[in-house]
Amino acid sequence: MELGATVVAAACRVLAAFCVAVTALPLLPLKAWWVRCWDFPRQQIAVLGAIATVGLLLLHDTPWNLDLPLLLALLGALAYQLILILPYTPLWPYQGLATEGSVDERSLRLVIVNVLMSNRESDGLDRTLEETDPDLVLAIEADGWWVERLGDRLPGHPYRVLHPLDNTYGIALFSRLELLHPEVRFLLDPEIPSIRTRVRLPSGEDVLLIGVHPEPPSPTESETSLPRDAELVLVGREVAKEPKPVIVAGDLNDVAWSHTSRLFRRLSRLIDPRIGRGFCNSFHARWWWLRWPLDHVFYSPDFLLRDLRRLPAFGSDHFPILIELEYYPRAADIQNVADADHVDQREASTTVAEALSERTD
Repeated sequence: MELGATVVAAACRVLAAFCVAVTALPLLPLKAWWVRCWDFPRQQIAVLGAIATVGLLLLHDTPWNLDLPLLLALLGALAYQLILILPYTPLWPYQGLATEGSVDERSLRLVIVNVLMSNRESDGLDRTLEETDPDLVLAIEADGWWVERLGDRLPGHPYRVLHPLDNTYGIALFSRLELLHPEVRFLLDPEIPSIRTRVRLPSGEDVLLIGVHPEPPSPTESETSLPRDAELVLVGREVAKEPKPVIVAGDLNDVAWSHTSRLFRRLSRLIDPRIGRGFCNSFHARWWWLRWPLDHVFYSPDFLLRDLRRLPAFGSDHFPILIELEYYPRAADIQNVADADHVDQREASTTVAEALSERTD
């Protein structure tokens, strides 16, 4: 084999070993950011794993008994990645059922947008909000400038919950629908707010909306995923006890296929509308090769889905996400949701206890 092909084959082995390592790493029961960060780029790892597999097969330059263990490990890693991400492709059955009926008094249109606090390019977002005409806008990373800007651009949304901050955790909700008992809460950290409010539909019925933006596992934010995981557990357990229809939305700083997100769905008994429809990658808006679904909307099975789509970029590192739902109580009888078992509940209790203990230390 020529030198160039030998070098390429060696590079494929290195790539294969890398894909196996970063697939195995998140299986460890560790919450360190450098472990949990590999939950995010599973699409990218799967693509790299496929490239490495083809390379090993086509550019093989050593006896097969030397490369076979690596190839088998790589195929196992690739299969595992696909198992996790396939539910978020059109190859999978829908979890949330759709409705094509006309918009009525039980419909609700919501836009979630992480504005990126340092971003000041709002014109594109202004146009998007004018075109989509949402009933509610949930803005993440909203500082005083963004709260004022959005307030000026949304005069038809007089009901508001505003908590601007300069620490990238500001949050704001603008609504044309009446908000009942709105409150800003701090579930774990006094510097990281969330919103809880009931929203009065035109039909007179009300739904519970919770907006969240937990702390991400990263070297600049939290050294572990524990604060994020615990906040999602707290919200999941809270809404599981809620008798009224529920929507949970926000930048969860987690991907749809992670263990934490799947645990949240089981604890909350909420629907993820992306299952069977597509990734709806909302981050990173500037880097097409490094995208994953970071902004989420989950809802109780008494809703039907009218619309779910990613909206155009406007200067933030996140794309806005639009979702339109119809409250339809009988849908709860025909939509299946996962249930948490005693193992999930024990894990949830341990996660919250560890997070609270960490905060008091």
